[in-house]
Amino acid sequence: MSRADMRDKGIQTQAIHAGEAPDAATGASAPNLVMSSTFVVDEEISFSANNIRPDTPFIYTRWANPTTAQLESKLAVLEGAEACVAFASGMAASAAVMFSQLSQGDHIIASNTNYPGTAEFVRDTLPRMGVEVALVDSSRSESIEAALQDNTRLVWVETPSNPLLRITDIRAAAAIAHRAGALLAVDSTFATPIATRPLSLGADLVVHSLTKYIGGHGDAMGGAVAGSQDLIGRLRGEGVVHYGGVISPFNAWLILRGMATLPLRMRAHEENAMRVAQFLESHPRVRRVFYPGLASHPQQETARAQMDNFSGMLSFRVDEPRPVAQRMMRKLSVIHYAVSLGHHRSLIYLMDTDDLIESSYRLSGEEQEKYRESAGAGLFRLSIGLEDADDLCADLDAVL
Repeated sequence: MSRADMRDKGIQTQAIHAGEAPDAATGASAPNLVMSSTFVVDEEISFSANNIRPDTPFIYTRWANPTTAQLESKLAVLEGAEACVAFASGMAASAAVMFSQLSQGDHIIASNTNYPGTAEFVRDTLPRMGVEVALVDSSRSESIEAALQDNTRLVWVETPSNPLLRITDIRAAAAIAHRAGALLAVDSTFATPIATRPLSLGADLVVHSLTKYIGGHGDAMGGAVAGSQDLIGRLRGEGVVHYGGVISPFNAWLILRGMATLPLRMRAHEENAMRVAQFLESHPRVRRVFYPGLASHPQQETARAQMDNFSGMLSFRVDEPRPVAQRMMRKLSVIHYAVSLGHHRSLIYLMDTDDLIESSYRLSGEEQEKYRESAGAGLFRLSIGLEDADDLCADLDAVL
């Protein structure tokens, strides 16, 4: 079925069928894996990436690939986007957006606590390229508005954010950015299109690390950006072809396979996360739990307004996190003490406050005080998997 035929289908149908069709030559039901780096053509085609069009045939896998194209088409349907482009990693996608939209003398407003890789890129790389940076608590819309300048070209938010699970009001952020003539890009990795579709709320671009929930199995790295045909067309020519962050067709195939179960997995992640969050909130050694599905979450009203699923990510704090982390490394039997998130197995890791503030966030003054007030000495970021919730609770209880 064509992409247009899929727009009015349910999201589970879209996750399975969008972007895919039986192979015309063999009748194969499953998507083909096309590993070829180059393709035979029967017409003269420009060798310049500047001349890539949506109808340009496959020429070279750095430009486009049949397997990758299926992944891009499926994600575009799930996000309600005109187009999508895939990358080798979430960071490749994020960097491509910022490099393609920002030039020397431009200004970006970004969330002041988010994925550390993005945080460091914004703080270190962009200023070196002559881009001005303003870092704000984007969960407070007035902070975004107060940071606007005449040269603001891009507002970058992550919602829910890493690791505090802060929620940004996407509709409000989009209105603020557009009044200033800027674009709004939303890193929606924690949410996925099952929970939130930022483009429908006014965002211009939505960014994903496909390595996480969308792939879902912890065995393939990838990233993607979805948006209008115009923005994605320019991003493909510059961000993929020139910067070279090209996803392997094999990884695209693995992620495409994982997407078929994304709606089912997200329901199970949310159900388990709510059970574990409630258990932790009642635990005598846990001081605070951050989960958008809990009534105690500071932006729960906004979360309910723009999230159809609260996802499987939560964070919690205890009084002395380092000894607890040591016990986790030795004694956890179900949950893996490991970085990353969004996999079918549960993962936990200590996000040390001093380390994050010094190396990634570099917060000072009131913003540092606010972070320490929330995070204490460190937050345990817990990615809830698909195991039995009772087993996860018992595993945590044994080390707390």
